[in-house]
Amino acid sequence: MRNQLAELVASKGIHNKKVLEAIRTIPRHLFMDSSFEDHAYQDKPFPIAADQTISQPYTVAFQTELLEVEPDHKVLEIGTGSGYQTAVLLHLRAKVYTIERQRELFKKTNLFFKKMGYRPKKFVFGDGYKGLPEQAPFDRIIVTAGAPEVPKKLLAQLKVGGKLVIPVGEGDQEMLRITRKSDTEFAREAFGTFRFVPLLENKN
Repeated sequence: MRNQLAELVASKGIHNKKVLEAIRTIPRHLFMDSSFEDHAYQDKPFPIAADQTISQPYTVAFQTELLEVEPDHKVLEIGTGSGYQTAVLLHLRAKVYTIERQRELFKKTNLFFKKMGYRPKKFVFGDGYKGLPEQAPFDRIIVTAGAPEVPKKLLAQLKVGGKLVIPVGEGDQEMLRITRKSDTEFAREAFGTFRFVPLLENKN
């Protein structure tokens, strides 16, 4: 079933062999509620705890391919969710720092990571809008929720040459890849429309 899912994702335009290998290797059903296990290898999003979703495998693969991750890249993930995207990044041998703002989901996924032996460098309960300035700069930043605008604090935490992949907009979002060219210059590319749960900011 994982092979079939990888083939389907490839047929939709994903070409990175390492990303497809991750889709083929990672047991997605373990990241989902048991009532959805029969649907785990469909190319669809499904509900998880705290009114969040596990993203469609194609979307995970699409964002990961845009990110252009290399082994030992220091990657900041905003929105850990079920941990599936985290697992894909770990499969690519990235050093992953990941943030989740939903406490219920953070606790559940933290236990799951320990049980499964997934070891991000740091797993933080906190506000993704703020990033992790104490761990910056990062080679790559990936945001797995829709932001109304690009958070300036995340841009500030990118290395020169680093890339941020983020869906931006209200309702439907445009997938952006932003590359830091210098201390003050950023290049922006757009890659079509997607729909994510909203990226929420802690106001307190």
